[in-house]
Amino acid sequence: MGWNKKTAAALTGAALVAGTGGVFLGANLSDTGSDTSGSAGQASTGDAHTEDMERFEQVYGTISEDYMDEVDSGQLMEGAMEGMIEELGDPHSSYMNQEMSEEFNQSLESSFEGIGAEVSLIDDTVTIVAPFQDSPAEQAGLQPNDQVLEVDGESTEGETLNETVLRIRGEQGTDVTLTVQRAGSSEPFDVVVERDEIPVETVQSEIIEEDGSRIGHLSLTSFGESTASEFEEQLNSLEEEGMDALIIDVRGNPGGYLNAVEEIGELVISSDKPLVQIEDRNEQVEEFTSDLAEPKDYPIVGVIDEGSVSASEILAGALKEAGSYDLVGQTTYGKGTVQQSMELGDGSQLKLSMFKWLTPDGNWIDGDGVEPTIEVEQPDYFTSAALDPEEPLELDQVGEDIGTAQNMLQGLGYEPGRSDGYFNEETETAVQNFQEEQDLEANGTIDEDTAEALNQALLENIRDPENDAQLERALQEAAEQSSE
Repeated sequence: MGWNKKTAAALTGAALVAGTGGVFLGANLSDTGSDTSGSAGQASTGDAHTEDMERFEQVYGTISEDYMDEVDSGQLMEGAMEGMIEELGDPHSSYMNQEMSEEFNQSLESSFEGIGAEVSLIDDTVTIVAPFQDSPAEQAGLQPNDQVLEVDGESTEGETLNETVLRIRGEQGTDVTLTVQRAGSSEPFDVVVERDEIPVETVQSEIIEEDGSRIGHLSLTSFGESTASEFEEQLNSLEEEGMDALIIDVRGNPGGYLNAVEEIGELVISSDKPLVQIEDRNEQVEEFTSDLAEPKDYPIVGVIDEGSVSASEILAGALKEAGSYDLVGQTTYGKGTVQQSMELGDGSQLKLSMFKWLTPDGNWIDGDGVEPTIEVEQPDYFTSAALDPEEPLELDQVGEDIGTAQNMLQGLGYEPGRSDGYFNEETETAVQNFQEEQDLEANGTIDEDTAEALNQALLENIRDPENDAQLERALQEAAEQSSE
């Protein structure tokens, strides 16, 4: 099947999701077609295909008729299809049965019920790519690269991504417990998330005053069907308000429709270079260029992080290489493939990686990501594990939970004196000071109530824009450029 921009509104999210988005309309498998004429090499390929199908039918027939127990023919076929996809070794391709397909289609609607996080299969482990902004997943403290080992106490090992997603999603108001492994934490820990209705509002905007400049801040949470029109509407509003510079923020954005990011690129980038290039399996490349005649008369700065995926990376690459704009933050996720989802006729779907996308300069960022021009990491406490000690933590104890608590106290402005996991007198004093501020019993012991208060206080601290080092640096850069 060749790339067709008119019929494939297709593309790019980090695999199926426990929240929104990520993929696209596609074509029906019956559109693939075949050319029966051709060379001897093609005939040989056809013969091999016939032989493969004969062997498959022989195995299928033998199992159906002679296996010692009666088998479900439908399950056999689904297992065969899942096996073919698994053999590809591609976490972004998947077979979805009818139930999974319905869940997937719901994720493309204006709202859905779930936790609000993008997930992918990385090294055979279901992994959080990015929690959505203000989602239950974010509020519960889930972070990019958290590995989901269990869902409600049952292991995810050996499951397909879609099977795990179905267990994570669920009815609004119900809880799901995810057992996660986080980098820097030697032991897994539980995160309880209350499912909710997740509205798919993909663009948010505001004006921020910085050093006498009015900076427009456009934040994109995903690339949905209406994202480009929402972006244009809010961009026009910011321009009418007289902004001096623009920040385009795609942190934690898991991707979405290719045409959405192309249309957004055309609104802000004027260049002789393409916005993005699409390469098929035969290395044929199609370029998508912008019709914007002149560059914008204000500076533009992008903000990215490791949760910026696929379509977000397309926009980031276009800003950097075609627009020559600065990118502030951290290297992006690194997904350089394009999928199309295809109806199979019985309610099931095949989502298949069919193309590579390349940056304006022809770079394939798969596995590498888009690097910022100005690297800025968030404070260490932004990636702190949640605190959930089995027993109270107190003076003279040693342990990883104590080290976590010390890092949290440090991030909140208290001084524990050390961060090596030894509960010394300075740590006790810091805990007492925190407890007093929280109207808790100031006994210096970290019990369940104090741990929960630390978790909540740290989350609020992380969500405070004044503590957002990446956004602050982008604002400074935008203000400096607007005054030049």
